[in-house]
Amino acid sequence: MDLQNGVRGLMLDMYDFRNDVWLCHSFGGHCHEFTAFRPANETLAEIRTFLEANPTEVVTIFIEDYVLTLNAITKLFTSAGLTKYWMPVAVMPSNGSLWPTLEEMIQRNHRLVVFTQNETKEATEGVAYQWRYTTENQYGDSGLWSGSCPRRINSTVLNDTSRSLIVQNYFPTNPNAINACRDNSEGLFNMLRTCYIAAGDRWSNYVAVDFYKRSTGGGAFHAVDFLNEQMQCSCQDATKPCSADVGHEFKGQNRERSTKLANTIRTHIHTHKPVDGFRGAFFLVTTIST
Repeated sequence: MDLQNGVRGLMLDMYDFRNDVWLCHSFGGHCHEFTAFRPANETLAEIRTFLEANPTEVVTIFIEDYVLTLNAITKLFTSAGLTKYWMPVAVMPSNGSLWPTLEEMIQRNHRLVVFTQNETKEATEGVAYQWRYTTENQYGDSGLWSGSCPRRINSTVLNDTSRSLIVQNYFPTNPNAINACRDNSEGLFNMLRTCYIAAGDRWSNYVAVDFYKRSTGGGAFHAVDFLNEQMQCSCQDATKPCSADVGHEFKGQNRERSTKLANTIRTHIHTHKPVDGFRGAFFLVTTIST
């Protein structure tokens, strides 16, 4: 599973299908036989297994939610045994306030953060409404234009500091495994800087790509490593990496102006020791694996 490779964010499209909740990449709000992937509970079972085996990891799920059956999402996560890891909406920071550190989230066992794009379900099922907590740039071909980082239509403007978390998409409308090598390299790095400026000098917390293993260099993992370095030393110059002798003190405008979920994905790719009590964190999010 992608989690074993260092991915810590999953974008899952969920639909009513065959009297159950299925993962499906479809259209028109309906899942079809030829667009269905697998029952959602199979993927959630893998997530539960991963969290059980890795007690210091935090995972985020973004649900593109087309499920109309009442309380189906709540029942799905309950039957999967994931509610014990669930970060309740009641304790989620809002209006741009600081998120807890990774250490605090682990201590409270709030190691699963779940967002839905269905606004009604925050009140009815206790699933956090994504656009109340995040800003996000446009996905697809129009999100790949050099020098431009437009907001996704559902999102507020990227520099809205009342939204603590920033999701950065960088993948084409139609998945292309060959072009992913190019996209996940120089183009991705350039867009990190472009979106940093568009977000009011705030680095993205989540980086979403297709075919995350493919690149002409370090790829998506190198990008996430770069982002963590910027946050650790609070670099002001988006064009320069942090110097090697800068400590891990989290300070400056980023601490005051932007909340960062806590995780250092670099610790799963390299051999660096995790940084405890570190809010500045970046997750690699996968849309298409392999």
